[in-house]
Amino acid sequence: MDNRTEVREFLSTRRAKITPDQAGVPLYGQRRRVPGLRREEVAQLARVSTDYYTRLEKGNLRGASDSVLEAIARALQLDDAERAHLFDLARAARAGAVREPRRRAQPQQVRPSVQHMLDSMTTATAFLRNGRLDILAINPLGRAFYTPLYNAAAHPVNLARYCFLDPSAEDFYPDWEEAADTTVAILRTEAGRDPYNRALTDLVGELATRSDVFRTRWAAHDVRLHHTGTKRFRHPLVGDLTVGFNATELPADPGLTLTVYTAEPGSPTEEKLALLASWAAPSDHAQPDPAADRT
Repeated sequence: MDNRTEVREFLSTRRAKITPDQAGVPLYGQRRRVPGLRREEVAQLARVSTDYYTRLEKGNLRGASDSVLEAIARALQLDDAERAHLFDLARAARAGAVREPRRRAQPQQVRPSVQHMLDSMTTATAFLRNGRLDILAINPLGRAFYTPLYNAAAHPVNLARYCFLDPSAEDFYPDWEEAADTTVAILRTEAGRDPYNRALTDLVGELATRSDVFRTRWAAHDVRLHHTGTKRFRHPLVGDLTVGFNATELPADPGLTLTVYTAEPGSPTEEKLALLASWAAPSDHAQPDPAADRT
């Protein structure tokens, strides 16, 4: 991915999202062609010259200091995810000064102790993913939970490819629009962190080519921190599920994220997860076949 283009489009889309009223910029009755801020207004808010900010927005973050980046983040009222993304883009710009080539990432290995940890979680769905949303390891309940993905996808299972390219995704995700937004935001965040990852670039290219809705969302340059919250699913065998999720990056395994889904104690979802767990347990690591138990 071209860093200068990423910088230009990220800053211009953030500038377009904030109104003069939100930024406290007086209008004095002037007519405006766009709803967002002008470059000179961002420059004034950040206390830099218009020429300098214009150079930055044209994609040249290489020489920008952290203090300047902080000032721009405040002027554009960036949230935590957007601020982190801006700094990631600046780091990539500095790295680009040495003409770092686009690289193919080495296969990520899952340590046996991590798989043992996943397998020990018998009442929760637990899996390990990388930044491009490949599921690299999962516990038996997780395989039963994600039956539609494991039935339909080639190895490795990829959450983004399933969301945008598999027709069953809109049934599996009752809040599909939200799931799609989050999926793209995670990929966009990862692209800022690791712009020279060829596998990530190839995935984005495939999705943009095959999915109009992905392409539209990708062009918005939205990013998001995705660490905790609530998700809804509609499982083909047990029906509606509402789970809390927590996601954390593994310090010993850079680039890998552990995600755990849990149910509220005493809830219908807890009962349904217990049913899925009972179906999954005899199969060890093999793909469970819950349908067989319904006959």
